[in-house]
Amino acid sequence: MELINQHTKRIMEGCKERARAAGLSFTNESLEYVVTNRDLLELSPKVMIPTLYDYWVHDVEVLRERGKYELYPSNPYETVINTRPPISFYNDNNPDWLNVMIFYHVLAHIDFFQNNLYFRHTWDYDFTGQALSDKRVIARLRAEKGRWVDYVIEFARSIDNLVDFHGELADLFTPPEAACSSRLNYYFDHFLQSEKKISVSEYIKEVNRYNACLRTYGELGEKTFFVEAELRYPELEAHFARVHEIRPAKKRDLLHFLLDNSEFLARDENIWMRSILEIVRKTSIFFQPQIRTKILNEGWASYWHEALFLQDDRIRGHEVDFARVHAGVTSMPRVGMNPYALGMRLFGHIEEQADKGRISFDFQRMTDSDSRKHFDSGASAGKEFIFKVRENLCDYLFLKNHLDQDFIDRHKLFVAGKRLDQQRMVWQYYVKSRKAEDYKQMVQDTLYHPPVISVDQTKGIEGSLYLTHKFEGKQLVQEYIANTMVGIEYLWGGPVHLETSEAQIIPTPATAAKTDQPPEGEIAWQRVLYSMNGRVLTKKEL
Repeated sequence: MELINQHTKRIMEGCKERARAAGLSFTNESLEYVVTNRDLLELSPKVMIPTLYDYWVHDVEVLRERGKYELYPSNPYETVINTRPPISFYNDNNPDWLNVMIFYHVLAHIDFFQNNLYFRHTWDYDFTGQALSDKRVIARLRAEKGRWVDYVIEFARSIDNLVDFHGELADLFTPPEAACSSRLNYYFDHFLQSEKKISVSEYIKEVNRYNACLRTYGELGEKTFFVEAELRYPELEAHFARVHEIRPAKKRDLLHFLLDNSEFLARDENIWMRSILEIVRKTSIFFQPQIRTKILNEGWASYWHEALFLQDDRIRGHEVDFARVHAGVTSMPRVGMNPYALGMRLFGHIEEQADKGRISFDFQRMTDSDSRKHFDSGASAGKEFIFKVRENLCDYLFLKNHLDQDFIDRHKLFVAGKRLDQQRMVWQYYVKSRKAEDYKQMVQDTLYHPPVISVDQTKGIEGSLYLTHKFEGKQLVQEYIANTMVGIEYLWGGPVHLETSEAQIIPTPATAAKTDQPPEGEIAWQRVLYSMNGRVLTKKEL
């Protein structure tokens, strides 16, 4: 692995000038390395962070990827990581014309990293430097404690998807004009929703009343607002005072809760374990936005590498080569989903809709297909709008807000079903649905969505840890429950309980009599309680 030569660096700097002229925004400094396919196999398990701490699972993944590469050789073009400065890696056999295309793709990624608000907790420090420091800490601990370090890493990594990423973001970079007092935050975020459980319409009325007070009374708006609120809810002040004195722990962040409350980790002989949990948690939070913006990020990069590459005079004579590579990256499959293709086409669709003024209430309320087809208000706000999308959304909101029926019809997308042909004993694929809602649901089902598991301090026996899984239609993977709870029990230093929901099939009378076939019928969800005590797992129905 080595830095790119000066000739290639000049190409990159030329791409930077053209990208900035088109509206992309990123820092001046960047590092580009030339790597071989073998180097990429070594870096991939560490998420392309060369300084990430060593762990035995990384070695296993390297061996697996090497075996896969021997059978199916591949040639990755590039990868880029969100550090300060940004670091990108390029295959050592890329020609100049291909590097021009790849550089535009990378610069769009960097623009996304440095401007999308889901990455805002990564803007103020260099993660590669922090990772190197963490690697040295773990190496020193491994020399002192031996294999116990890897046990603690494994236990911590088994629950590192339960970090409260959105809670972490909520505490950062609140603009001064949007700053609210702790009393106001408590009133709207907790008191009205959790204690009074008012309806959505009543909640919106309170928000509107607050905004009206601000417009009418200025600096005295909040004080005036609470005069009426206290008349309606006399207990408000007492509740706020009680909550203000006893600040609740972050119950939705299990690693954070263990660090703050585990008596086992607080013992002198176990203090070293806290460092490992902090490293694992910090690393997980750093990578959370990349997992949650895959379609948006790759779509943004693909959109710009196409737009900028075709305008670049340095690629004359390689238009056909570009078309071949570009089609391989951004082709839309008939069955399944390509995040590069879907994201790029959705950005193009949004830009066109905004240019014609179709992202408006007037257009949305139209039901006549011919009127919708020819609607054009001449807004010409497409570029401005897609930059706002890039700044403010994640994959879920990107799809929820903008994947509509017009887009589905335009690209002839559909949800494919699969059924078994009993006569020929082959699988048949068929068009199951062409509705936008069904296609949107299919794509959303592929998105990263860790379980919501919170700590309930009102349940359980003293000294035990009681976890509650908020059921959202998908049960936990049962084969992982035992090993994960063993790790939590060790880190907590006492019994652990997990309340969750599991599927139970209620057989119909017709299928109940057929003993040679699995039962069929309706699914009922049953709350169950798993308990881990002394590395023995038990389960009971609630």
